[in-house]
Amino acid sequence: MALAQREDADYVDQLLYQWQRERPDLDPFPMGIIARISRAAHLLEKAQEKVFASYGLHRGGFDVLAALRRAGSPFCLSPTALYNSLLISSGAMTHRLDGLAKAGLIERVPAPKDGRSLLVRLTESGLATIDAAISSHLINEVELVSGLSKQEQRFLQDALRKILLDHGDRPHAIDSVDGTAE
Repeated sequence: MALAQREDADYVDQLLYQWQRERPDLDPFPMGIIARISRAAHLLEKAQEKVFASYGLHRGGFDVLAALRRAGSPFCLSPTALYNSLLISSGAMTHRLDGLAKAGLIERVPAPKDGRSLLVRLTESGLATIDAAISSHLINEVELVSGLSKQEQRFLQDALRKILLDHGDRPHAIDSVDGTAE
């Protein structure tokens, strides 16, 4: 039976079928994995954005607030630590920080050991926002993966971790509140 004719066929099956038909000399199997990861990421991000929007946030703002919250009290990091951990440019980080500061969710404060440098810190409003948003976000994520058994969820998590590690995605030091690497 052709992939696109399967009862449980998805959009990627259709693409794979078309490639098999047009280029039978190629094995498009890996394309199915990558295309499904990409499509799943897109669909899941759309579902996540709805939750973020209910707190007046976009993905980028949520990610910044979450990084600051995970840093622990006093919920403060350098802009460099933030943009390195979120894999974005310094310009993109500045844009995000400006919007969050305007909304009263973060503030820029002098670094304790270097008054010329600024750190980013959650405000009380920012802390309340991220604490509420993360709870809703996790409830949403449980729902988003509920079609998989716990065993399937563990397998998928392990397989994706392996892909990331194979491509150099390793933990890195995060700046402490004084702006130095821990």
